[in-house]
Amino acid sequence: MASLSNSSPLKFGSRSAKAGTRTRIELWMVFTYAVLILGIVIAILPFFWMVSTSLMTLSEATGRTFVPASPQWSNFGEAWNTGKFSEYFPNSVQIVLITVSGQIVFCTLAAYAFARMKFAGKDFLFSALLITLMLPQAVTWVPNFITVTWLGRIGPFPWINNWPALTIPFMASAFTIFMLRQFFGQIPDELWDAAQIDGAGHLRYLAQVVLPISKAALMTVIIFGFVGSWNSLAWPMLVTNTDEWRPISAGLQHFLDEAGAHVHLQMAGAVITILPILLVYLLAQRQFTEGIATSGLKG
Repeated sequence: MASLSNSSPLKFGSRSAKAGTRTRIELWMVFTYAVLILGIVIAILPFFWMVSTSLMTLSEATGRTFVPASPQWSNFGEAWNTGKFSEYFPNSVQIVLITVSGQIVFCTLAAYAFARMKFAGKDFLFSALLITLMLPQAVTWVPNFITVTWLGRIGPFPWINNWPALTIPFMASAFTIFMLRQFFGQIPDELWDAAQIDGAGHLRYLAQVVLPISKAALMTVIIFGFVGSWNSLAWPMLVTNTDEWRPISAGLQHFLDEAGAHVHLQMAGAVITILPILLVYLLAQRQFTEGIATSGLKG
């Protein structure tokens, strides 16, 4: 009887400790999910309001209505025609294609050199490249503008009001080079040894071995390049003074000024502008997530 009475408090205390630990874990999980839900709401609410307003009438958009009584799909056609998006949309497509193609070529070559090749000053050059990530983009506008103006004067064709000024300065992205370098650095050295045995050099190894197994990283590069080029506004407005090569972001800005108090048309124009970005992301969502998850595991 004595032994039973002595062991009872120990068992009770152990159960109480486990119950207290379980309660703290449950409270922490509740707090975590509450924060995540709050973050989701904060992120989605502006987007939902934009789409909802784009389907409203003018009276609903200027009132306190949150959901349209009857979706006004004609708002998108009116915004497309009034904002002349048919003129700006092809410009953005061309700018994006040229910029992203240049990034894939130049950033891939630079990232491979930093990841797989040995040369003098490699670490210094890579450190200098990373330093440029700390610079605000606006700091580079003036020197870039002077550079493209000078190149347009000495070159065979003008750069201002033309595609070179809108694309070439962004073909070498420090962030893209860094991300691809991190991914290429994870590739086993045994593959390079096997390629050398077969007589392959660096270019053949890059084209036939590295790039085929780097599809996720390349897709991530394409998405980031697409979004950055498609959303660019300040630089295109600086290097262009006509609508001949201005992108859809500039067209949206003009349309917002022209639409005035027509909030529903403004939101319809905004939805039209972001639709290509959403489409590209939805098509490459899996590769994008995989590329982000695997591009920073090795320094």
